[in-house]
Amino acid sequence: MKYMRVGPIGAERPVAHTGERYHDLSGVTADVDGAFLAAGALDGAGIAVETLPEIDITGLRIGAPIARPGAVLCIGQNYAAHAAESGAPPPEVPILFYKAPNTVVGPYDDVLIPRGSTKTDWEVELGVVIGRTARYLDSPEHALEHVAGYVTSNDVSERDFQLTVSGGQWSKGKSCETFNPLGPWLVTPEEVGDPNRLRLRSSVNDEPRQDSTTADMIFDVAHLIWSLSQHTVLEPGDLINTGTPQGVALSGRFPYLRPGDTVVVEIDGLGAQRSTVKDAP
Repeated sequence: MKYMRVGPIGAERPVAHTGERYHDLSGVTADVDGAFLAAGALDGAGIAVETLPEIDITGLRIGAPIARPGAVLCIGQNYAAHAAESGAPPPEVPILFYKAPNTVVGPYDDVLIPRGSTKTDWEVELGVVIGRTARYLDSPEHALEHVAGYVTSNDVSERDFQLTVSGGQWSKGKSCETFNPLGPWLVTPEEVGDPNRLRLRSSVNDEPRQDSTTADMIFDVAHLIWSLSQHTVLEPGDLINTGTPQGVALSGRFPYLRPGDTVVVEIDGLGAQRSTVKDAP
């Protein structure tokens, strides 16, 4: 099953996507939010998607596939090659930082370069959306049972804000408006299969940048959920960005983003997003 949200910002409607058909979920839930996911979504409601009215989404804006999350938890330097291009050794434990939840925007919405920015960067990442509360999990063994689904995520970053004027924390360079395009779909686990075997790619102005697989992650999805649950309570609707592979502008091999650029990030089975870069008003 794929879930998505369509319509103007702040007025998105929940939709289920199966094959070539789109079904309106408004009669089942007000949104694709923590409460809906915690209840098991359509499976928990015992409703067959085919019985729901179809909806024509032609011409409608595609929003982020989940409502504004309670938390956006991000894992830094979770691919060894990316750690190396950042000038750091591979971490021995997961590095955690947070993004503001209001950074989450739709997969085709504009990315805004912040005022004073000279180093706005892209990062394709596997996003994990929590479906069941995770608190002090005993081991990674059952961690994936707490996943509602997976999503394509772009952890946009401003590297000067993150590293030079950060004061020692990264979130200043991660929490600018529009800095987390998400979607187009939230894809349920049974459709994704093994989340540690997904190819992920990015390009800028149709020129390749990143091309890797989640098999190269230092800490896999189950380990991350288990580890995070030892330090914070993961709640339904929370988003985990699991890290990015090599091929970002921070490496020095590519220019940083400029107004007019287009960024495409995609993950096999989870869909592609395309963002146009503009200056913040």
